[in-house]
Amino acid sequence: MQFLFPSVLWGLLALSIPLIVHLFNFRRTKKVFFSNVALLKTVETKSSAFRKLKQLLIMAVRMLFLACLIIAFAQPIFFKNKANIDARPVGINGIYLDNSLSMQNTTESKRFLDLAIIKIDELLSIFNRSSNVQMTTNDFDGQDQFVTNASKVKDRLTTTDFSEIPRTLEQVYKRQKSIAEKHNPSAQNHFFWFSDFQKSTVGKLENVKIDSNDKLHLIPVIGKASQNVFVDSVWLSLPVVREMQNNVLNVKVYNSGNKGVEKLPLKLFIDNVQASTSSVNISSNSSATATFNFTVKERGVHKGKILFDDQPITFDNDYYFVLNASPTIRVLHLFGQRSPQNYLSKMYANDSLFKYNAYSISNFDPGQVQNADIVVLEGVSTIDGETKLTLENFLSSGGSVVISPSENPEAASYLAFLGKYGFQNIEVMNEVPSPENFVDINEPDKSSPFYADVFERSSFNSLVSLPKSMPKMQWGGAAEKLLSFRNGKAFLTRTKVGDGVLYLLASPLNSKFGNFVEHAFFVPTFYKMAYLSSKSDRLAYNFSESSISFFMPNAPKNATYKLKNDKLEIIPVQRLLGKTLNLTLPKSSELSEGQLFGSGFYDLVINGKVEKTLALNHDHLESKLDNYSSENLRDIFENQKNVEVYDDIFDGSFIEAFRDTSLGKPLWKYFIVAALVFLLVEILLIRFLKS
Repeated sequence: MQFLFPSVLWGLLALSIPLIVHLFNFRRTKKVFFSNVALLKTVETKSSAFRKLKQLLIMAVRMLFLACLIIAFAQPIFFKNKANIDARPVGINGIYLDNSLSMQNTTESKRFLDLAIIKIDELLSIFNRSSNVQMTTNDFDGQDQFVTNASKVKDRLTTTDFSEIPRTLEQVYKRQKSIAEKHNPSAQNHFFWFSDFQKSTVGKLENVKIDSNDKLHLIPVIGKASQNVFVDSVWLSLPVVREMQNNVLNVKVYNSGNKGVEKLPLKLFIDNVQASTSSVNISSNSSATATFNFTVKERGVHKGKILFDDQPITFDNDYYFVLNASPTIRVLHLFGQRSPQNYLSKMYANDSLFKYNAYSISNFDPGQVQNADIVVLEGVSTIDGETKLTLENFLSSGGSVVISPSENPEAASYLAFLGKYGFQNIEVMNEVPSPENFVDINEPDKSSPFYADVFERSSFNSLVSLPKSMPKMQWGGAAEKLLSFRNGKAFLTRTKVGDGVLYLLASPLNSKFGNFVEHAFFVPTFYKMAYLSSKSDRLAYNFSESSISFFMPNAPKNATYKLKNDKLEIIPVQRLLGKTLNLTLPKSSELSEGQLFGSGFYDLVINGKVEKTLALNHDHLESKLDNYSSENLRDIFENQKNVEVYDDIFDGSFIEAFRDTSLGKPLWKYFIVAALVFLLVEILLIRFLKS
């Protein structure tokens, strides 16, 4: 037992007063003479002994009354697990309430946030008369920077709602410590953290070092079972959405809870109209893919949304994305021979998806290359001069180039252009093209991303004949083989050149060198190369991404770019590199008060004109419900003795446990009652104990 005011115990010296009064009888005596005193001596002896006993009892209860009263004013406290009380001055009682979105989770039919608020309210009852209470939430609100009283903090609790800003516990401690040092830098502070201690958002707990002046109390708010489903990603089966045709959208859905989900219905909305439905079964801590078939009636931008009902955590039940239906793909065909065969023109010119232009290599404007998405260089014997420089710049800016050699290519010229992209040992074959020299082309690897969505059957049977061709060139290097001959030599390769792609064919696009241009492989192969050349923006972005990039061919250099929707307008950090615009999104903590990112659609506005529509979604950190248990927290902070981890916030014993271990149990009320009892005993002794 310790005393908050031990100096009051000097008042115990007052116990000597009743002792002195009872030990020394200062009353004057008077002698009375009797003729016969035999009987009086007997009565006097008996009365004196009884009177001495009564006086001793009265003296004892008076001394006990004074002792209890003095001890009560000394504020005695009983500590279960603490030998003595700290002599340092009392600092602040800082309370951190984790109001992140993951606190929407429930246990025992109560949301984590509501349960934490109830317990904080009970905790504040201990500090009811204190004026050194401070509260912190994930908002890091300006009104929470000051030390106040428990009553005002209780009022603050009634207005606390969920925050879209996750904070690491290292950030929380730095903020609370800064406020405490402004209040009293040498005092001992108590910090209380009510959180679900979500592993994905609390940061590295090993970096949280608690000052020796402080005592940290961790109160985990964790349920027995958890369930949360969120959309991990979306992608199209084909790289381009076509209007008035069936399109397929794939949605990867993840379950971060410890309970499985069966037949979860998902809905696809396009332009606020339900377009398709699907359902998935998802085991705990695993993912599943839902497939939606949909059709759009018009070309252009369409706003899409995936919606499902997943209680109790609902902030990530909507996922937004943007579809660009039938974007125009600009194909530039440069040929070397005077009259090329019309295989490419028949394929591209008759499809409204493509804008096809063909020019002789000797009569084209280099500026046309920079306005194309894909350049097909066919039948050119040499690649040098202005043509070489133009194609190099086009590749470096993210364009796609397809090269089909002429009937008489110059190996040195091709090597001078292709050597910088990893091609080696280019060799020109001089055989005369004839069916005897044709070589079979192997069927493509349908597990390759390039051909994965082109062919429906898993293998070809003997009824399907494979194309044949005679190679005009052979080469080495680390290029990806998309198609190869039976002898293992490359027929079509793909090489990444920065953001651009370079395709190289071993044979001319000429029927004299085989039947590839007439085979079923030809159209899907060249369609896919053109599809992939389209500078389509991503379907969706996350707020957590440090920057987002997209193709802006006509973006003015000195313009001001804004992102805005109905509730928010910001000017992100921007940088234009060639035709690629990079935007750096501000963190939620960097936004002005009252401004918050919310999932949805944002317009990119340039000089007052909407140039693009972007879909921004919450990142996946808050959606992952894996938590640190109380045992995990004890292991992490085992070397910091001033960190105490509590087990059960749910059984109602937390407040009492904290009072006993940290504040101690006050006993002054018991001593006041004892003092009153002894005072009553004294009255009874005087009133009823007669001689």
